[in-house]
Amino acid sequence: MAGNSSYASAAAPVAVISPNFCVGYAVDLHIVRKLMTLSEGSFTISDSNGGVMFTTKGKLMTLHDRRLLLDAAGNPIITYQQKLWSPRRRWQAFRGQSNDERDMIFSVRKSSILQMRTKLEVFMASNTREEICDFRIEGSWFERSCVIYAGNSDIILAKMHRKHSASSVLLGKDHFMVTVHPNVDYAFIVALVVILEEINTDREGGGN
Repeated sequence: MAGNSSYASAAAPVAVISPNFCVGYAVDLHIVRKLMTLSEGSFTISDSNGGVMFTTKGKLMTLHDRRLLLDAAGNPIITYQQKLWSPRRRWQAFRGQSNDERDMIFSVRKSSILQMRTKLEVFMASNTREEICDFRIEGSWFERSCVIYAGNSDIILAKMHRKHSASSVLLGKDHFMVTVHPNVDYAFIVALVVILEEINTDREGGGN
């Protein structure tokens, strides 16, 4: 965990998945993505002491390209899947193992079809008109340098940066870090990061 001296705390807790994932100090998450595995999108998310906090699990050969985010005990927190026939690569996140529209928490999409840099919009399920996004992600995924903001404001909720080493390359892993600001739901931030990876990974026949 990181100290809270150099991070602005959110005015009110930003609890999207659960207030249980909001703490009063900044949280450093170490995220490792395994490369060239059959279970595409396989992440391990650890704290600064190496303790596993979350993992992801892919379900291959499903129509919606479904994934699960699991807590340290292996309990499913959210199911996220790509929405079919979406021109902006929209992904939807549902509570637990559900994929029922009534259990949808939020969705993520590209802000435009053609992008040189990463810019994603996040809409809560209750924001049906989608005139203004609830959160946004900007930066460069390939450089692992992205910032997550509250709505269209300049309020920073989390930052991603690369942690690169020779050993991580030899192990076939991609290792980067995300610092989550105080009072921000860090499980929600993890969910956004893994969906960000899905949207930015080129797949054969994946569309825009």
